[in-house]
Amino acid sequence: MILNRLIIAFGAAIALFAGVAAASAQDLKDTIYLDTKDGRITIQLRPDLAPKHVAQIETLTKRGFYDGIVFHRVIDGFMAQTGDPTGTGTGKSDLPNIKAEFSSEHFKRGTVGMARSQDPDSANSQFFIMFGDAPFLDDKYTIVGKVVSGMDVVDKIKKGSKADNGTVTAPDKIIKMQMAADAAPAKK
Repeated sequence: MILNRLIIAFGAAIALFAGVAAASAQDLKDTIYLDTKDGRITIQLRPDLAPKHVAQIETLTKRGFYDGIVFHRVIDGFMAQTGDPTGTGTGKSDLPNIKAEFSSEHFKRGTVGMARSQDPDSANSQFFIMFGDAPFLDDKYTIVGKVVSGMDVVDKIKKGSKADNGTVTAPDKIIKMQMAADAAPAKK
């Protein structure tokens, strides 16, 4: 009787740990590490909300596209924008633009959204991280993920001039952006 209970308990423990390991592996698959001079930002991507946008970000990340790219537009209390290889706000990758994938999720502190022009179907490589809530963006921009750790690092990104729509002089940059499943540990 005791042996049967031990066997059942042992089997349940193995199943629990296997489930946690599988969930952790899945989490790493859709997680990005974005390293800056001030530390690491961990972003959990949301392919359930925006599968095409997430796939494009993952492709560009694996190519090393984002490494060295600056945060060219940073508005205190609003958002930090990056992903433009020219650093001007008008650049993009060589991949095609993506049709909007709006969702019912809300833009709040830590949300990661895709930047675009006036055309809702013009998102390409640029994205932004929210410093605060912005309900006026809901249903107008595609949400691709959220910061799950490192908001203190996001808060340290150099802010731009409010008079110049957040344009940053000598901006901070992404040192390295990589998929968590492929990543080296963060530097201490």
